[in-house]
Amino acid sequence: MSNNHPDINAGLIRTHKKETVGYIEINRPEKANAYNQAVLTELGTALEQMVDDNDISVLVISGAGGRSFCAGADLNEMQHKDYSDALNLKSSKIFAAVASYPKVTIAAINGAAVAGGLELALACDLRICSDHARFFFPETKIGLIPAAGGTHRLPKVVGTTKAKELILGGRVWNAEDALNAGLVTEVVSSGEIMSRAQQWGEEIGQRDPLALRLAKKVIDSGTAYNIESSYESIAEALLYHVRAKEK
Repeated sequence: MSNNHPDINAGLIRTHKKETVGYIEINRPEKANAYNQAVLTELGTALEQMVDDNDISVLVISGAGGRSFCAGADLNEMQHKDYSDALNLKSSKIFAAVASYPKVTIAAINGAAVAGGLELALACDLRICSDHARFFFPETKIGLIPAAGGTHRLPKVVGTTKAKELILGGRVWNAEDALNAGLVTEVVSSGEIMSRAQQWGEEIGQRDPLALRLAKKVIDSGTAYNIESSYESIAEALLYHVRAKEK
């Protein structure tokens, strides 16, 4: 993988890195960056490749074209599925891999984040969006639910009431709504979003990678029980890390 130019492929998923920031871009702008099984497979491969690159501290996920971050699952492919497929969603597994990714992840939401696209953004640690971004969960209108993580990740981010507003009420949030609800941390113009993501990535990349990894693990553990049960191993790892740096 080159340092500053796209390299892994120019297909459904495009990747590159710049300084300490790695980029994964869904490349189906003609389909509003909706994902099918092939996109999810390539996304999983890109995640595996970048996790082994020690030069990368932060991963930015975005969508090509500047109009949509991701429109969720490809409707043409969904027409050939039935209810049993909801029990084995590949998107749920891939988004879980994003959520548990050991490096810091940023969703650069450069347009609409709809259905599974919003679930992908929720799987990231941080979210920034362009001023024309839109956020929408249409699933309950068509007899479905956000089954790839939306029903449990959204309440953790914005609270139960706001989550129900989106999922049950079918509200469409604009960038300002998302900022006020805490879904995103910053709103920028569409032309600035990738440069701002790079700035965020470089700032985060200056922090200690092990400390970032352990802090993320503790934050995501969620309950006092899990934090306490992992505290000893985390403390030991930090102590080992500090002593190693002193040598």
